Amino acid sequence: MDSPDVTFTLAYVVFAFCFVFTPNEFRSAGFTVQNLFSFWLGSEDIGFVQYHIRRTTLTLVVHCSLPLGYYLGMCIAAPDKKLIYVYLASEGWQLYFTVSAAVLLLSCLVAHYWSGQKWGNHTISKNLASHALPQSSWRAVASSINTEFRRIDKFATGAPGARVIVTDTWIMKVTTYYVHVALQQDTHLTVTDSKQHDISPDSGTPVQILTLSVASINPNVKPFDIRLNSTEYTELRDKLQAPVRNAANVVIHLTMSELFLETFRSFVELNQVYESPSGQELEACIGCMQETANIKLLHLCHGEGEGEGECQQCYCRPMWCLTCMGKWFASRQDQQRPETWLGSRVPCPTCRAKFCILDVCIAH
Repeated sequence: MDSPDVTFTLAYVVFAFCFVFTPNEFRSAGFTVQNLFSFWLGSEDIGFVQYHIRRTTLTLVVHCSLPLGYYLGMCIAAPDKKLIYVYLASEGWQLYFTVSAAVLLLSCLVAHYWSGQKWGNHTISKNLASHALPQSSWRAVASSINTEFRRIDKFATGAPGARVIVTDTWIMKVTTYYVHVALQQDTHLTVTDSKQHDISPDSGTPVQILTLSVASINPNVKPFDIRLNSTEYTELRDKLQAPVRNAANVVIHLTMSELFLETFRSFVELNQVYESPSGQELEACIGCMQETANIKLLHLCHGEGEGEGECQQCYCRPMWCLTCMGKWFASRQDQQRPETWLGSRVPCPTCRAKFCILDVCIAH
């Protein structure tokens, strides 16, 4: 049977590894720095920058305390080694204690330095200062980021240790010990790599992971990489102000719905254009409330009659944009038979009059 010190060593190594590289099981159980010290960290939604300044500082100190924690645990697991009295321990253990205590002390000194000038010495604060106007400070940049992070239309994806967040103005990557921040208007995004995985642990289906390089024209901002699922690429691209370059000629796999939306758009653009009556202004789409409602349903297909299964005349005014109408059309299809989508009929989302893709017209 294994001795207690060997058993404790194996258990502690596994615990420390999982605590640093937190798997989903540990995260679900609450064994993370964010959960254990939530009372001090505060709310990420209220103060995103201040939250991560405190989180990265605390994470550094806690992780650096793990070696010394192993020594203290061995004092209980192996009392015969007399580790509780450092001067009685062997030279090897004395050296280990000295190094682990020095690592913890050094991390505390770094944390103390970071907290100076009201956290103005922190690496995140210095990064934000490079984006500040001449008469401003990093706190003004932090206030802008905090405001935009609270909005519901931001793009966010990734695991807690490598989150990617894109707002109207900022591109951010949240890591364990740092938060990369780049101003959208100053950055160039380039697809540099793609990896295909046969099975995703979340969905159990094949997945393509894209690597994008974020480079800023600001010399004080270091370039960084972000990784995301190819199915999220379209949503990210819609949130960015500048186009994304594909330097590696990577073939980006789209979802079935995204492929249909592109095809749907190309077919609709070939249909007859609907000229709105004079004096009628196109309102915002009631589906997304972001785009202009520019779709009018007209009975233009060759099908005759008003019987069940046939196209019908829709009398609704333009209330939906092309993207939302395409998503509605796709959502009403048999997901197991995508080959039938283009030739099918669906009810109008407002009045339920049936229509086909030939009846969808862009309103001007």
